[in-house]
Amino acid sequence: MSPELISILVLVVVFVIATTRSVNMGALAFAAAFGVGTLVADLDADGIFAGFPGDLFVVLVGVTYLFAIARANGTTDWLVHAAVRLVRGRVALIPWVMFALTGALTAIGAVSPAAVAIVAPIALSFATRYSISPLLMGTMVVHGAQAGGFSPISIYGSIVNGIVEREKLPGSEVGLFLASLVANLLIAAVLFAVLGGRKLWARGAVTPQDGGGSGAGARSTGTGAGPTGTDAGAGSDGSGAALGTGSGTGTAPGTEGAAPAAVAVRPGGGGGGAEGSGIRLTPARTATLAALVALVVAVLGFDLDAGLSAVTLAVVLSTAWPDDSRRAVGEIAWSTVLLICGVLTYVGVLEEMGTITWAGEGVGGIGVPLLAAVLLCYIGAIVSAFASSVGIMGALIPLAVPFLAQGEIGAVGMVAALAVSATVVDVSPFSTNGALVLAAAPDVDRDRFFRQLMVYGGIVVAAVPALVWLVLVVPGLG
Repeated sequence: MSPELISILVLVVVFVIATTRSVNMGALAFAAAFGVGTLVADLDADGIFAGFPGDLFVVLVGVTYLFAIARANGTTDWLVHAAVRLVRGRVALIPWVMFALTGALTAIGAVSPAAVAIVAPIALSFATRYSISPLLMGTMVVHGAQAGGFSPISIYGSIVNGIVEREKLPGSEVGLFLASLVANLLIAAVLFAVLGGRKLWARGAVTPQDGGGSGAGARSTGTGAGPTGTDAGAGSDGSGAALGTGSGTGTAPGTEGAAPAAVAVRPGGGGGGAEGSGIRLTPARTATLAALVALVVAVLGFDLDAGLSAVTLAVVLSTAWPDDSRRAVGEIAWSTVLLICGVLTYVGVLEEMGTITWAGEGVGGIGVPLLAAVLLCYIGAIVSAFASSVGIMGALIPLAVPFLAQGEIGAVGMVAALAVSATVVDVSPFSTNGALVLAAAPDVDRDRFFRQLMVYGGIVVAAVPALVWLVLVVPGLG
């Protein structure tokens, strides 16, 4: 048995054990990286740790630390109420606002994880307060980021168009952008319909109560919150987690209409430490808002690292208001950090030993161009669910050159199909964007939310590459 095949089988075993024994998959992946790296790939410790995602570790810790402080001092409550006022109480518009906001950020040049890191914590805080499916809100943020991700001036668009030019392939910058925009927009529309968007419209408008904090809900001023007429944002225990009885929250695929508890919202959430203090701007909240603006400016304006910037801002806030920040370190999503870093370290071992290149070259050698094209799309989707989307596109587009040169496959359609396949799967909890969504969700059962993201990511991996192949590659575009 070849080393490459052994490494793939070990990855399958890691998934099986983590699923059946409830062991943290990241810890298993670290052990697998040590075993395969040492015994099969003949790597030393430095070679194994070369795949450790240090930058992602800092991003996950820094962003969740900063937003834990924002929840503790009530800043996220203030932002949620401001968002409701902005859309005149139409809660159903908020997922689309978040989709458009992240899309605009990536379209003008923000790195996709940076845009998600900025928007996801606010979006998911809103989802908790107003009993919106966290799966709906999180995936809308990620798909929004990918919708704008291939504009001609974006990071992804510039990289892919550069690869196309270097390989002397026909290209279309506008076609690439529109392919990603339309694909993600259609997926977002389906998600909105399936995960409770229609019921959100049925609520009508809501008005945030000025009481703020844990007891603040969303009072219906339209057609009612749902079958029971309970307030859309107030649970039976008075919390902002909205534990009501089926007030229109979305659920995981196949469970639409279940109570909010079925979408992993945990009792007692939503307060963020603002109980009894209203939604006024206190000095701590004003400083936290300034820190969030500074994070956006640092990342987008000066191209500074999002994780290091967030940690620095969180430390400044903690120093100024230690009482508000005392518990913030404990609220960092450490289990998520272990999971993501462990899996990506193992993927780094796979890359180091050539498993990914081995699989790509095997597919490229198939004599049927259309079959090779769809298999390359699937390889891009599967690998990108665990690794760098840009890195995968950089590897797969050159692999497609030999059969693109035969003229049977349109280069423009093939490149667009590979780009969409390799990025639309970033909703996976093992990708940077999916990990940020998982880590940013307040007051959820993280194990349940992780499984929801993993199932949805699996659906995307299974369905989207075939669909984009059928629409973009089979007609021979370009």
